[in-house]
Amino acid sequence: MRPSIIVKTMAKRGMFAAGRPSRTIRQLATLRTWGYGVAGELRQAAARSPEAIAVIDQDRGPMTYAELVTESERVAAVLMERGVTAEDRIGLLARNHVGALAVMAASSAMGSDVVLANTGMSAEQIAVVAEQQEVAVMIYDDDLAGSVAELPDHIARISESELARGVAAHAEPTPLTPPARGGRTIILTSGTTGTPRGAARKTPGGLGPLISIIERIPLHVEDRILISAPIFHTWGFAASQLALGMRATIVLQRRFDPAAARQALQDHDVNAMFAVPVMLQRMLELPSEGEAGSRPALRVIATSGSSYPAGFATRFMDEYGEVLYNLYGSTEASWVCIATPENLRTDPQTAGTPPVGTVVKIIDGNGDPAPTGEVGRIFCGNDLVFDGYTSGQSKEFIDGMVSTGDMGYEREDGLFFVVGRDDEMIISGGENVYPMELETLLAEHPAVREVAVVGVPDEEFGQRLAAFIALWEGSSLSADEVRELVRAQRARHVIPREVVFIDELPRNPTGKVLARELRTHFS
Repeated sequence: MRPSIIVKTMAKRGMFAAGRPSRTIRQLATLRTWGYGVAGELRQAAARSPEAIAVIDQDRGPMTYAELVTESERVAAVLMERGVTAEDRIGLLARNHVGALAVMAASSAMGSDVVLANTGMSAEQIAVVAEQQEVAVMIYDDDLAGSVAELPDHIARISESELARGVAAHAEPTPLTPPARGGRTIILTSGTTGTPRGAARKTPGGLGPLISIIERIPLHVEDRILISAPIFHTWGFAASQLALGMRATIVLQRRFDPAAARQALQDHDVNAMFAVPVMLQRMLELPSEGEAGSRPALRVIATSGSSYPAGFATRFMDEYGEVLYNLYGSTEASWVCIATPENLRTDPQTAGTPPVGTVVKIIDGNGDPAPTGEVGRIFCGNDLVFDGYTSGQSKEFIDGMVSTGDMGYEREDGLFFVVGRDDEMIISGGENVYPMELETLLAEHPAVREVAVVGVPDEEFGQRLAAFIALWEGSSLSADEVRELVRAQRARHVIPREVVFIDELPRNPTGKVLARELRTHFS
């Protein structure tokens, strides 16, 4: 990344704003000593702005940066008292609250890896993942006690309330010193088709990853940022790192509620919100408040995790303003492309373009770059491509770029598009079909609230298409009408053999549709 881009972006986003010289010097020294992991990002913010509000937690209220550093060191004291060392892996099963951030910062400062567990996993899944990831101790929210019930006896457990009591007992913990090896954050893949795998995130070696995002998404120093995306998810975790790097005030609500989230935008003069697309869909289903007049501070609503349904981006920006940014990425590749409001107005289905510092190529079946407009496999390279799965396995790499597992193409105007997962392509009667093509068409029907298309086994055709549709309340649509709609606009092999109407699509906490649950209708 060119130094001129770094300097220009930092200036534009307020990172050169005047401050006390002594604090600025302390901030730079802290980064040099602690690095750019969670512990370092938190401490640099506290060195520069100790009295600034780091977090507004819906349950605990505000906490300054200085207080959050102290909180994290108290957590570390409790863990070390329990025998946890830098060689141990810490599991964290938590929703969005300040205590979870303190655990992440504590593990980073201790040099321990932290495994972020998905709150939607079953007790059996969590037990398997904890064993696979060699977790030594699992920290969990009180209301998730049932989710850790199947953990083997050799894995210690610390509940949220137990940790809080221990933290209160360490009024003045011994300040930590930088570990010999910085602790890594291990994020689990979505697990929508099987057991989640752990992907170890690289610790940034400098400001490059931060600049890559804020050059495209206009976050500013000291913004107020509502993080609704689960912080155990790649996007929620990335949002917390970005917020610490920008010395922002993080607004946290333990559980997502569309009305509460929309109210928080106004109550806290929120400048930016990080969410997954389905959350915005639920917010848009609320009674309209009109254009963004009641949210004058709002500048950014950034999402990741899936594409938008047909027509959604336009409807959302018509109500909330030109604030919508969608990041296309993966647990393994971090970010790949970012779609800006301008991109989404041009074509609401676009994945956008690669941010600065990221290279994206479309590769054909022979391993060569695909011509413009032709579908191929998407490969990506940037500073935060993962180090491999903790199992020792990895994704396919070509020239330092990792496969995203998706198929897509680049249009002549430079915009990228994703057509579907390479492992979700359905071969029906010898013809290739990507579910996203049919989902996009059906989502445009005014009666359809949400839709998912999967392939199910078929003795005659190998696979057949099954469309699962949830309708808007009071709307009606028949299976024959669905097939006629597709027949009129698509080839014969795209017509779904099965049409199933359901109340709501099954999703995990990050908003991804659970295809395996849909397929159980035909098992």
